[in-house]
Amino acid sequence: MTSWETIPELVRSAAARYADTEAVVDGRTRITYAELGARVERAAASCLAAGLELGDRVAVWAPNSLDWITAALGAVTAGAVLVPLNTRFKGGEAADVLHRSGARLLFVTGTFLGTSYVASLRRAAGEGVPSGRSPLPGLPELEQVVVLSEDAPPHFHTWKEFLAAGDAVPPADVRARADQLSSASVSDITYTSGTTGRPKGAVITHGQTLRAYDIWADLAGLRHTDRYLIVNPFFHTFGYKAGVIACLMRGATMIPQPVFNVDTALANMAAERISVLPGPPTLHQSLLDHPSRASHDLSALRLVVTGAAVVPLRLVERLRAELGVATVLTAYGLSEATGIVTMCRRGDDPTLIASTSGRAIPGTEVRVVDAEGLRVPPGTPGEVQVRGFNVMRGYYADPAATAEAMTADGWLSTGDVGVLDSSGNLRITDRIKDMFIVGGFNAYPAEIEQLLGVHPDVADVAVIGVPDTRLGEVGKAFVVRRPGSLLTADDLIAWSRREMANYKVPRSVEFVPTLPRNASGKVLKGELRGTDLPRR
Repeated sequence: MTSWETIPELVRSAAARYADTEAVVDGRTRITYAELGARVERAAASCLAAGLELGDRVAVWAPNSLDWITAALGAVTAGAVLVPLNTRFKGGEAADVLHRSGARLLFVTGTFLGTSYVASLRRAAGEGVPSGRSPLPGLPELEQVVVLSEDAPPHFHTWKEFLAAGDAVPPADVRARADQLSSASVSDITYTSGTTGRPKGAVITHGQTLRAYDIWADLAGLRHTDRYLIVNPFFHTFGYKAGVIACLMRGATMIPQPVFNVDTALANMAAERISVLPGPPTLHQSLLDHPSRASHDLSALRLVVTGAAVVPLRLVERLRAELGVATVLTAYGLSEATGIVTMCRRGDDPTLIASTSGRAIPGTEVRVVDAEGLRVPPGTPGEVQVRGFNVMRGYYADPAATAEAMTADGWLSTGDVGVLDSSGNLRITDRIKDMFIVGGFNAYPAEIEQLLGVHPDVADVAVIGVPDTRLGEVGKAFVVRRPGSLLTADDLIAWSRREMANYKVPRSVEFVPTLPRNASGKVLKGELRGTDLPRR
């Protein structure tokens, strides 16, 4: 069991226990845990000054930064429920989540990746005379918008103005508010990525978050001396909880990176002596393949945690052999299960790490069921279900979706297809909605992608089902070739016929420069189905 019941307790504990340890490095700004604790308390005081009550929703729409950490933890310390917004959202998508969550306060970045988030939100939520207390007519419940910048438009507030407003709030008031929380209090509502439909908000408590990431930190072997490059976006559970929360638990140093860029990551890894770098397989693959990788000292890197339906064994072996990474682990999770369901253990065989997502974490159960909801034997594919302390309290304000996702006896239907082996190791083969049927045989794109990924000229690959007059559906592969490769579609199809069952063989291949992915690294299969990509 954890030593903390709530996230504010964790922040205060870290500030005292690791007071002089470097907590966050953000550009030229370096602060200790004691300084981070003070910043969070000040942000919490400002939330109280803004009139926030227990359980009010507070959204953050910004890239990874010290300000994101401070604003989010400050809001949670003030008893609010954090609603992280995807930085890839357009204004209308952000406005939709703000409306459905009933957020009263929003922290938003100024300009990111050339886009003014404030301008896009104003276009989506209405401009002109504010409605009631809201600066945005289309979002009447949103009472205050704080721009994490030096400038803000009329009726909005700058970060500096917001913080100054809280200076009159006594520290005792902040502590009293935080002490009203318990492990059962809701800590955050994390909206799903929306790759398979409209985002839904998974409701998670303080106790669930703390228990899950205490386990994660133990299984990963996170240490007080670690320096953690957090490239995974904070709006995603992996970035916020396996990143910020886990570091607070162990006193590790956080180096947030706002967007993944290989050159920036390599420079950070060398300059900051990065020892921990979780992320999707594509992130690590791009680091290994970068032409200037050898000119950077990456010798401090000791821990990599990754996860996806496809993790090439070759990637695990290269991380160990070429970079000397002592611990490479794979894991599986989803927002509805606090971001973690299974995880490999240190000491597992590399083949097991590459081919599975490990075993259920303590306190949870995992099973695989057929279309009727009956458990299937080991080695048989079916839908993955999970039950345990980590399963969400439900989807926010959506009882119908909650009832559809959860059984009466507490099992969460993940929507993922997987296989359990006799030792309880889980292999994810696909999303149920991505599966297609070839002449009566179930074809799982992720399984085919894993097989195609073995080809020496294939750098990245995604497979979808497309209509076929004879077989109903067949596979189409979108392939990124390795630099200098002259691989043709006929070559790859012929190779596939030698390496896999006939129904799995893609009937067509399209070569593309890159695959479309969301900020969490997932391939956007919808774009592949409906958009012509540039040819290569």
